[in-house]
Amino acid sequence: MERENLDKTFFAAGSSAPVRWRIAPELVDYTEAVETMEREAAAIAAGEADELVWLVEHPPLYTAGTSADAADLVMPDRFPVFQTGRGGEYTYHGPGQRVVYVMLDLKRRRQDVRAFVAALESVIIDTLASMNVRGERREDRVGVWVCRPERPSLPDGSMAEDKIAAIGIRLRKWVSFHGLSLNVDPDLDHFGGIVPCGIRGYGVTSLVDLGLPVMMADVDIRLRQAFEEIFGPTVSEDIPSAQENSRSVA
Repeated sequence: MERENLDKTFFAAGSSAPVRWRIAPELVDYTEAVETMEREAAAIAAGEADELVWLVEHPPLYTAGTSADAADLVMPDRFPVFQTGRGGEYTYHGPGQRVVYVMLDLKRRRQDVRAFVAALESVIIDTLASMNVRGERREDRVGVWVCRPERPSLPDGSMAEDKIAAIGIRLRKWVSFHGLSLNVDPDLDHFGGIVPCGIRGYGVTSLVDLGLPVMMADVDIRLRQAFEEIFGPTVSEDIPSAQENSRSVA
């Protein structure tokens, strides 16, 4: 069944607590972000912590997923490159891009990976729709795409389109980590150092590139509303201080 037609509701069963919703106020080091996700996912799997969605921005960097092809790293010395256990290929993270790390226990929800990916795509599509942007999924390309009719058609005659959001997840004991990234106002030239997600022939865009001068805080509100429609309620979480948790990256 195509992802478009899958059931994309992922409410938790029973009396699960609301998902913690955490927003990092500063750029987050990627290595420390992975360490935090690993720690949080382990605690969630053990029943020692509630689920978490963590919104961050990173300094400029590239990450390589488990399917990354070295030939797609066009400029290996441009930014730091991190090998990561998420699915997918090369992607870019940097200021102006909202990265959403999603740590959910699918045992409390639904153990269906394809439907989970489709649900994350729907969060992005619904967020974009709230700003009158039509985001679309493609069955042969994970992520969310925007058609660009003002640009020349592709060689096969189809309409030009750009990627506006990427998805790459990992599951351990049915707890997810990594997640999605939405281009709000990153430097799009930085994507030129890689073949984004290993897909050639397509461009990359952002909300600002599409003519929407939105603020990150406004996008965050819309993301949260879209997430709650699909995954259920959230509760705001203050960032732990260094004194409370010396391992925190916030």
